[in-house]
Amino acid sequence: MKKYYLIFISTLLFSSCNSYKDLPTFTENPAWKTQEIPATAQANTGNAEAGYKYLTEGDYIGGGTPFEIMKNKMLKKPDTVLARSGDNQFAFYWGNVFKTTNGTKVFAGNCLTCHSSALNGKVVLGLGNSFADFKKSQAKTTKLLRLLVSLKYKKNSPEREAFKPYGNSIKVLPTYIITNNSGVNPAFRLEEACTIYRNPVDLLHQKKANFKPIKYTLASDIPPLWNITKKNALYYNGMGRGSMTKLLMQASLLGIPDTTAARKVNENFDDILAWLKSITPPPYPQEIDNVKLIAGQTVFEKNCSNCHGTYSNKSKFPNKLVALHIVKTDPLYARYFSQNSHLVEWYNKSWFANSTPKSTLQAEDGYVAPPLDGIWASAPYLHNGSVPTLDDLLNSSQRPIKWQRSPSSYDYDYQKIGWKYTIPTKNKGNRIYDTKLPGYSNAGHTFGDKLSPEERTNLIEYLKTL
Repeated sequence: MKKYYLIFISTLLFSSCNSYKDLPTFTENPAWKTQEIPATAQANTGNAEAGYKYLTEGDYIGGGTPFEIMKNKMLKKPDTVLARSGDNQFAFYWGNVFKTTNGTKVFAGNCLTCHSSALNGKVVLGLGNSFADFKKSQAKTTKLLRLLVSLKYKKNSPEREAFKPYGNSIKVLPTYIITNNSGVNPAFRLEEACTIYRNPVDLLHQKKANFKPIKYTLASDIPPLWNITKKNALYYNGMGRGSMTKLLMQASLLGIPDTTAARKVNENFDDILAWLKSITPPPYPQEIDNVKLIAGQTVFEKNCSNCHGTYSNKSKFPNKLVALHIVKTDPLYARYFSQNSHLVEWYNKSWFANSTPKSTLQAEDGYVAPPLDGIWASAPYLHNGSVPTLDDLLNSSQRPIKWQRSPSSYDYDYQKIGWKYTIPTKNKGNRIYDTKLPGYSNAGHTFGDKLSPEERTNLIEYLKTL
């Protein structure tokens, strides 16, 4: 399984040269403390069942590796996670076999590559994948894949044409994508790299670069998808405004050839959005202390609900953007998009922002206080995944500077709520998280420090039930 997972990943995202010198500069604190993100009209006519089918079998990536090359690398027995039919029954659950616009059958990853993860040995759809490790470069593999396609198929063959947009993307990606820490995801770096040689108006590939991204790779934790139903904006800094269907399909830039194909893809994303709104977090699997639960709810509603919302019969989420100087978590991710990233400018000139339904990127120096549904299962915590457990999050003095977790989905800590970890004695080894690296600090969100140990214990008991 691990072997074939790496084969797929190597066709998507890789290598980068990380440099600190071009990181965002700090500015004066803004006058505002919090902003409420207003709601915008969203698609509400989608079919959840159709959305699930399109998510797990559809052509939204647009292109991929010709199926003839990949079919001998598929599973020997049908996949049991999604239990699909046809060619997809032997595909890994994080990839789809589909036909491109010219009728060529290809294989490419799907949304579940990043938006599903194992927990206690079971794959949970919609849970962010914190097991992926993008620190290692696979640039040679992507180069080999492009060479293999060029040798196997003639220049004007349907297979070459179907692979071309996807091949153009994976040719660029190795220059920009590699993470500094394990367990974080370079999704925006991928999208940024995909736009370097894309005309924003028609999405066609062009020879001249639109811009040159900074060399340092910023990555983030992956939020759970089941919270989309409560959000008025996407992403940790709340910059994704307007049509959710447009925002959700940005990964299509990996392989779609043009806006004609993009429009056809977007027609299916009403259904995708409906499916996302239908999924719920996994229930906490162990016993709950009801006395602590009741006491914890009181602690939560007094100290946390103003930003994170309420979860009783009158559930309400405020969609509150909190300024950096208030939350005090690592500012680099937010400031990169508000000051340095060319992605915002490209996106707001593009087909995504200037065709119906419209969406825009509006970056501010702050982070959205997220919904907490299923928070027990969504470790690690903070936008950069720098804190391994809820207990550490609520007591900043015990947050580890460097920590290392195992690759096992069974190593969950039901006392501290999060991933079991050790403190590495050396800086070598797999799955080490270093909070001293730019963009990966575990500082800020110290609101739990004022609570007593008993209040923290009770609060965690309540959070288990959300």
